[in-house]
Amino acid sequence: MKRTALVAAIVVVIAACSSPNSETTTILTGAIFPVTVEADNGSIVIDDYPEVVISLSSTATEMLFAIGAGPQVVAVDDQSNYPPEAPVTDLSGFTPNLEAILSYEPDLVVITFDPGDLIAGLEAAGVPVLSYTAALTIDDVYRQMEALGSATGNLEEAQDANQSIEVDLATIVDDAGTSGEGATYYHEIDALLYTATSSTFFGEIYQLFGMENIADPADEDGDAFGYPQLSEEYVVASDPNIIFLANVLYGESAETVSARPGWEAMSAVASGDIVELDSDVASRWGPRIVDFAQSIADGLKDYQAG
Repeated sequence: MKRTALVAAIVVVIAACSSPNSETTTILTGAIFPVTVEADNGSIVIDDYPEVVISLSSTATEMLFAIGAGPQVVAVDDQSNYPPEAPVTDLSGFTPNLEAILSYEPDLVVITFDPGDLIAGLEAAGVPVLSYTAALTIDDVYRQMEALGSATGNLEEAQDANQSIEVDLATIVDDAGTSGEGATYYHEIDALLYTATSSTFFGEIYQLFGMENIADPADEDGDAFGYPQLSEEYVVASDPNIIFLANVLYGESAETVSARPGWEAMSAVASGDIVELDSDVASRWGPRIVDFAQSIADGLKDYQAG
């Protein structure tokens, strides 16, 4: 929820009149610190409003800007290519350089991956760090958004963003109607035929449309954690109605898939129901899950029209 200048001014006055011995600090947004935030690396206490935030996670970057924390973000990793105004640097989220990160004098660092000593190094330097791995469910997305909202003093904005995502998803699914009921699909992560089952976050989005995942039987025991590698024979024999490509960024396309030996006999290839997804949108669990859902809906529309 946006604050008016009047409300902001009132908050500043209240903060100025509060006792200097108070254990909490009210800042311009009306948020109160210190605050305890739940993350994958535990319950993290953030003492003060973070004015200098670094994101080493492309998904977290999208979340931070979606909840209004963009002005606080001073640096993001080299994979954070969205939104366009994100301050991209040569910082790496996969091979992080602690000295380079600390050179920005951050008040808060958000990560997805710790190679072994990043969290320990930041904590030793007195910098709070929040680690969030990939969401397993849509609810995980909402929880991470709210956690980042609390951590950055933008809780209400995060709640508003979550509500907007929820409404948009419902609208897209409602508009699609029953077009996905019973339709089988294959979601390709890479050319080695790694995929995602219905037990994953991505599979949950497809399930909203009533679609059936050909990969589910391949990981019934969960040994692949929802991301099994299929064989060409398995995919061809399963004959999905629609193929969704999440690896377009790496050179795959409807044309390359159609040229694979034996794949020309598949229903999806014969009918042209191969959907080329935005690789970033199809690999991140942030606010653009709405775009991911819309791509699925568009693919179903073409499938029904064909």
